Amino acid sequence: MEKRASVWDVLAWVVLAGILIWIILKVAGIITTPILIEYAPYFGAVYLAGWAMHKLEVAVNDVQELKKFKDATINEINKIKTNCRITHLSRRN
Repeated sequence: MEKRASVWDVLAWVVLAGILIWIILKVAGIITTPILIEYAPYFGAVYLAGWAMHKLEVAVNDVQELKKFKDATINEINKIKTNCRITHLSRRN
């Protein structure tokens, strides 16, 4: 199952690439910016941190659902085993 990237995922990668390009140009001395714009990458980093936390929360919820599914599947398998044993033993007698 292929999962498509959401608009927010693409936006996060664009922000990350923009910060990286800005840092490279800033270190190279090509960019000289006013103080207000100087802090823009930090705001981008805060956005990325929020995006990462949201992705982590989604992953945690998915894992919890998988654990519930695993437990339900194990219970069903145990019920089937028990029913098979009971049926097999009753046929032997």
